Amino acid sequence: MTSSPGPQQHAVAVIGGGPAGLMAAEVLSRGGARVDVYDAMPSVGRKFLLAGKGGMNITHSEPIEPFLSRYGARRAQIAPLLRDFGPGALRAWVHGLGIDTFVGTSGRVFPTDMKAAPLLRAWLHRLREAGVHFHMRHRWLGWCDGGQELRFATPEGEIHAQPAATVLALGGASWARLGSDGAWVPLLQQHDVAVAPLQPSNCGFDVGWSEHFRTRFAGHPLQSVAIGLPDPQGTLRWRQGQFVITETGVEGSLIYALSARLRDEIAAAGEAVIHLDLAPGKPLSRITEEVAHPRGSRSMSSHLQSRVGIAGVKAGLLRECLPASDFADPARLAAAIKALPLRLVAPRPIDEAISSAGGVTFESLDERLMLQNTPGVFCAGEMLDWEAPTGGYLLTACFASGRTAGLGALHWLQETQ
Repeated sequence: MTSSPGPQQHAVAVIGGGPAGLMAAEVLSRGGARVDVYDAMPSVGRKFLLAGKGGMNITHSEPIEPFLSRYGARRAQIAPLLRDFGPGALRAWVHGLGIDTFVGTSGRVFPTDMKAAPLLRAWLHRLREAGVHFHMRHRWLGWCDGGQELRFATPEGEIHAQPAATVLALGGASWARLGSDGAWVPLLQQHDVAVAPLQPSNCGFDVGWSEHFRTRFAGHPLQSVAIGLPDPQGTLRWRQGQFVITETGVEGSLIYALSARLRDEIAAAGEAVIHLDLAPGKPLSRITEEVAHPRGSRSMSSHLQSRVGIAGVKAGLLRECLPASDFADPARLAAAIKALPLRLVAPRPIDEAISSAGGVTFESLDERLMLQNTPGVFCAGEMLDWEAPTGGYLLTACFASGRTAGLGALHWLQETQ
C-alpha cells in the first residue's frame, strides 16, 4: 500500500517577498513543503529595508491589551493572530537569527545595531538553507482562465506555475517604487473577492499654507507640542509628541498616530480640525498671565519668546492662523497658544504614505486567512483590510499574519491530500 502524499511533496507559491511573505515561506518550509517565493522586484524586502533606514522598529514592548487597541476597528480580527505570535514571540524569533534587540525609551523595540539589513540577510540565508527558492522580477498577473494556474510576467516572457497552494502577500499601495503598488486589487476583484478601497494611512495632510509661512518654515519640526481632538462629548483629548511642517501641510509621528481618524473625518466632512497646544505642561491661567504682562517697548515676538517660550515655527503658526486683532487680546492669544485650531483639507497621496488601509476584507477569509471562494489561496500582510500606527505595530501584524497564512496552507494541504 502506498502512503498518502504529505505536505513535503507539495509545492507552495508565496507571492510577495516582504515580511509577511517571508514568514509564510519560513513556516511552510519548516512544515516540509517545497516553497517558491515570487516577487516583482529585483530583490526581496525592499520596503522593509527602507522602513529600517532611520532605525528598524521591529515591535513595541507595551502590554498586550494596549498593544491590541492600536488596531482599531479590526482589533477583533488581528487579536487572534497576535495572541499566537505577538511582540514577545517576534523578539524571540529575531534573537533566533542571532540579532539582539533592546527597548528604547519610547517602549519601541529595535535591533541592537538599529539596522534592518543584517536581520534580512540572516533571514534570507536561513530560508535558502531550508530550500526556499526565490524568483525575482516575476510580476503576478492573476490566474489562467478557469483554473488555479498562476501567471507571471518575467523578463523572459510570461510563465505559468501550478502550486498545490498559494500565499498572497502583495502589500498595500504605498511606496509603489518598492513594489507595493496595489496592482493586485482588480485581479482579486475579478474572482469576486471583496476588497475595501485602499487609502493612505500613517500619512501627512495638506493645510494650504501661505507662501510666506511655507517658504519660511517648511521642514521645521514642531517639538513639545500636543494635538487635541474632540471625543464624542466634544471634550478635547490631547496627545503629545512632535511633527514636521511640510511644503503643503504637516506630517510626522504625532500626525501619523491620528491619521486614520483625520482621514475619515476629511472624507466625511471635507476637512478635519485639530487643535495645537504650543505650550503643553503650562496651564492656561499661567499663559494668560504671562501674555498679559506689560511688554513695554518690546515687540510681540520678543514678548512671547521671553514670557512663554513661543518662538520660531510656533510663533509663525500663531501669525499664520490668527487674525491680527487676537494679538491685542491677551485672553484670546493665550487661548490660541493652548488650543490653536488648524484645518486639514486632504490626506497626502497614498504613494507617499508609510502604509495603506483597506484591502482584502476579513469577511472574505476564514480563520486561517484562506479565501472563502478560492480554496488553497491565502492572504497575509498589508494587503488585508487593517491598519495600525507606526511604532512596531505594522510589522508585528505583518509577521503574525504571514505565520497564520503559512500554517493555514500547511493544514489545508494535510486536509486535502
